[in-house]
Amino acid sequence: MRIPLTLLALTSSCLSALALDLKGRVQWNDHCPGIDDLRQAKVVLDNGKHRGGVTRDGTFTIPDVPAGTYVLSVLAHDHVFEQMRVDVLETETLPEVRPYFPGTPLSPPSTVTLPYPIVLSARAKYDYFVPRESFNVLAMFKNPMMMMMLGAGVLVLLMPTMMKNMDPEVMEEFKERQAKMSGMQSALQSGDLMGGISQMLAGDEPKAASSGTSKGASSSGAKHRGPKNKRR
Repeated sequence: MRIPLTLLALTSSCLSALALDLKGRVQWNDHCPGIDDLRQAKVVLDNGKHRGGVTRDGTFTIPDVPAGTYVLSVLAHDHVFEQMRVDVLETETLPEVRPYFPGTPLSPPSTVTLPYPIVLSARAKYDYFVPRESFNVLAMFKNPMMMMMLGAGVLVLLMPTMMKNMDPEVMEEFKERQAKMSGMQSALQSGDLMGGISQMLAGDEPKAASSGTSKGASSSGAKHRGPKNKRR
């Protein structure tokens, strides 16, 4: 039993030797002037794989960070911080800190290096207040339904003037078509499909009859005029 305990002790000592306490501080600025504005913020590696709290003077420590490549970010309720890439090396050298933009690959690393211990500062402050939308007349008229209603209203207002200036024959034809459409709509609404079709075809019968009478009259006139021309 002594050998496994000895190996476990050696392994733990090696791991503790390779682990590193990552240190840094939050630099106060106009967006975040102090710990009272920052409140309970956490500095995390890889979305919480390792974490550490921020003290009142702005310093933070993430303990026992093994060798590897991490993305450092700050979890704050009211402030926005930039993210950084941190490379913890297996040697006793200091960690390498580089800027990181979300969505970009970690490899190849950026050629720009930042100083260590890490210095973070708030870039902006979240604004959770959403202003209440006010009444906007121009936005209301941009609605297609409102434009259609406005056009229909203008047609209703201009219809009497258009009816007064309309030719009597065109007026009679318009009334006939309107009566035919109303009869067809009422027939279709009542479920009488054949009646609606007959109402639609009924409007063409007078035109056909009138055209037939006009043709007959012209032919009869031509017959009567024929003998007179011959007598002359």
